[in-house]
Amino acid sequence: MPIPYSVLDLAPVASGSTETAALRNSLDLARTTERQGYHRYWVAEHHNMPGIASSAPAVLLAHIAMATSTLRVGSGGVMLPNHPPLVVAEQFGTLEALHPGRIDLGIGRAPGTDQVTAQALRRSSGPLSADDFPEQLTELVDYFTGRNSRGVTAVPALGNQPAVWLLGSSGYSAQVAGLLGLPFAFAHHFSAENTLPALALYRDRFRPSAVLSEPYAMIAASVVCAADDETARALAEPAALQFLQLRKGSPGRLPSPAETAAYEYTDLDRLFIDERLESQVIGGPETVRAKLAELLAETGVQELMITTNVHDHADRLRSYERVAEIAGLAARVAA
Repeated sequence: MPIPYSVLDLAPVASGSTETAALRNSLDLARTTERQGYHRYWVAEHHNMPGIASSAPAVLLAHIAMATSTLRVGSGGVMLPNHPPLVVAEQFGTLEALHPGRIDLGIGRAPGTDQVTAQALRRSSGPLSADDFPEQLTELVDYFTGRNSRGVTAVPALGNQPAVWLLGSSGYSAQVAGLLGLPFAFAHHFSAENTLPALALYRDRFRPSAVLSEPYAMIAASVVCAADDETARALAEPAALQFLQLRKGSPGRLPSPAETAAYEYTDLDRLFIDERLESQVIGGPETVRAKLAELLAETGVQELMITTNVHDHADRLRSYERVAEIAGLAARVAA
């Protein structure tokens, strides 16, 4: 049976553009991918990154949910150590109450930013640690179910629980998701070398729960599909350069193809870019078709989430359209 295809959106801010344009592009992409037959639409939480406008997932999701009608919308994810669990419960309980049955709460344990920004988010100068993540997660879920022992009622979270997912780029969250019997989403686009080990841990540790009787795994993969392989490579390189600059401590907006071509690369830079692109699905339709089939066969996941970060919004829309055609998403909707 064909698996669902979904969307992960970082609301990329392109050079020469604005954050306002990036957020409007997200609404446009959500409406477009809904028509194309994609299953869910998630936005990521990042902070202090000039090239990513999705710093407030709950706010952006409210707009996306209002602009669509069939897509599941959710966080990919909310970085729980950054927020009091009560606040997250209230935000996503509100979303679920407004859009019942359409909200996903994807939870991560990393800060999604640098340490200084993480401390500003937490209003604390203490050491940063994700060691209390299990307790935070339990507290969060208890606000939805009414099992909270603090005598606090989260309104309107109580009775309005969204679908809870655990996210990860290593084995820790995979094991927690398995032990709790929750669906698991792995950041293949960020940590491809850890994908198979994490999925194996999730399936090995899985225990049936009231949510799932068997494992349900999804991976997020970087995909750029263009008219041919050469064009797709040219469209994908700016995002790889942006990631290189982030790793060098100089985060910025998504460069244009011209800026990418003019960048003065060292030999190590070139090696980093090539390795970064090697783990992604990039090419013309037939190349992407073959690479997606190989990735799905290798991982055995129940769902594939695609993230596409290119400089021009029209190229981004067309890439998702081509992938939808490859997967036959429109035909599934019609059926």
